Amino acid sequence: MRFSFVSTLLLLVYTASSAQTLPRGLSFEPDYRFTGTGMKGWTSQGNASWVSRNGDITATAKPGKSGWVLLDSSYQDVGFHALFKAAPGTEAGFLFRAEKTDNGIQGIFVSIKNDTTTAYRITLKADGTEVQRTPLRAAGSIVRLALPPKPESSNNNNQPGRRPPAAGPALPLTRPETALRVNEWNQIEVMLDADIIRTFLNDGRELGGATEELNGYGPVGLYVSSGTVQYKDISVKDIAIRHLPEEKTSDRFRIQRINDMYYSWSAAAADFNHDGYTDIAAGLNVFYGPEYTTSREINPALTYNPSKEFTEINCQYTYDFNGDGWPDIFNGTPRAAIYINPKGASRRWEKYEVITSVQTEVTLFQDIDGDGKPELVYGADGFVRYAKPDPSDPTKPWIAHNVSEKGYSMGHGLGAGDINGDGRTDIVNAYGWWEQPAQRSDSPWTYHSAVLGRYGHRATGAGGSVMGVYDINGDGLNDVVTSLNAHGFGLAWFEQKRDAKGDISFVMHMISDDFSTKNAGDVTISEIHGTAVADIDGDGIPDFVVGKRYWSHLDNHFDPDPYGAPVVYVYKTVRNPKAPGGAEFVPELVHNRSGAGSDILVTDLNKDGAIDIITSTDRGTFIFWNKTKQH
Repeated sequence: MRFSFVSTLLLLVYTASSAQTLPRGLSFEPDYRFTGTGMKGWTSQGNASWVSRNGDITATAKPGKSGWVLLDSSYQDVGFHALFKAAPGTEAGFLFRAEKTDNGIQGIFVSIKNDTTTAYRITLKADGTEVQRTPLRAAGSIVRLALPPKPESSNNNNQPGRRPPAAGPALPLTRPETALRVNEWNQIEVMLDADIIRTFLNDGRELGGATEELNGYGPVGLYVSSGTVQYKDISVKDIAIRHLPEEKTSDRFRIQRINDMYYSWSAAAADFNHDGYTDIAAGLNVFYGPEYTTSREINPALTYNPSKEFTEINCQYTYDFNGDGWPDIFNGTPRAAIYINPKGASRRWEKYEVITSVQTEVTLFQDIDGDGKPELVYGADGFVRYAKPDPSDPTKPWIAHNVSEKGYSMGHGLGAGDINGDGRTDIVNAYGWWEQPAQRSDSPWTYHSAVLGRYGHRATGAGGSVMGVYDINGDGLNDVVTSLNAHGFGLAWFEQKRDAKGDISFVMHMISDDFSTKNAGDVTISEIHGTAVADIDGDGIPDFVVGKRYWSHLDNHFDPDPYGAPVVYVYKTVRNPKAPGGAEFVPELVHNRSGAGSDILVTDLNKDGAIDIITSTDRGTFIFWNKTKQH
């Protein structure tokens, strides 16, 4: 039961430390790990001693002295990971593209001293003596190539480690402290690609700098000045080399790609032309069933460049809003709009914006208040909300109801289901759950604090995608399964527990994490931005469908493992009394060359009793026909 042990260990570590620090992680699969004793494969320069044992390196320099050690292998675009421990006043550092020149060495240097991290262009003499260091100007975020400098900008990419706490309510899930911990182990990851270097200290926010050149090439190096620094867990990857696996599809599914272009992060399904077959809307296109080879625009549909542009459609739904018997199309975010079906006429559909501000990338569209009609669940202006159409005219601005107090909305992660078993639909996000009252009112719902997400693991925010709320282990209580971070790593389920008084709490069971952990089925996925709940294998128990949003923040290394295979998986819910919590999730690959958008559509397209999967991504729109024979 090795996997069960690892899952329990991760649970204990996370529970004990979630309020202060995060577990260490690894966002890439290394080509090289240093595990040796002795410094074979490294070359030292300067005035420092370097001693290694079992992969741990201790570097010591006298006051006012410094030294370097360079790996014998050279890199241009490189991913780097290490742990380090520095004494007060000691400078630790990491050198990249250490290129020989006529007079010595030049390269890109990341310096960490006390509470400040700064990236420089550095010049050394041949013996390692420093000649000059110049701070890099700030660059990075969601571009791959550094933008031209602005006249008013300064060469200041340094980052003080400690930030003041955010204003607002006391939340159960808070950003961890990522500042340098003197005389303690710290984690650093560096991604140097093209002309931008990105440094992540203790899983904190990106510190980005412009190298001003593309062609530097040379070894990775370590540095010490005026004290002692210890290094370990050194890992390196040549990120110029990318791997896209041979295309695979599960035997359970038949794949059909109905569109080759990037239009949307979502899809919806209904019989839009009343011919008796279910059609698919993806962006501003409708693909007509049963062949899905014929389509038309409902409004001008322009493709997006997945390297540089975001689609305007994150979540998409369908419903007959005006009651004329023809299903309309509804886009949930960022500006919620209805497109009214012209009753099958070959003309463009009229568009009406009904909610002007939706600030969550993930929304839900389901019946919340029990009136038999779906509402939009979303976040805006700091509130968790749901909105209903104006009963006099659904094309007018919708009527919004605050579910939470201000300060509880998150950009990612929303779910709906009956948590407390009272028959009413509650709403969940990474901060906990809101209990729907027995009587409707304009007051916020009762809030129950719980940690149902996670910061870190190379992501700036917390919260996943659509959060599944159902009885996972068969004990009669609804649990929660979710991506922990839509732009990082982590997949977990939260087992509902009740004490003698009936108070509800949750215990987290990890399913999958990053490249440093043992994961279910040896599957590691970053950026699980699309998820859905459905009984895929026909055993009567819901399963969890997940997908990686490839190039989620465009074509760059701002997010972890951005060029990893764009996969879709079904995590089958298996009730197992020997597993932690009485259940486990078993991954089954659906496809490895498509991924997901901001959500995933699950529906029985051809009415054969098996749930099919539809995704719309920056690689096109896909149907995965479920061939499971129904009992």
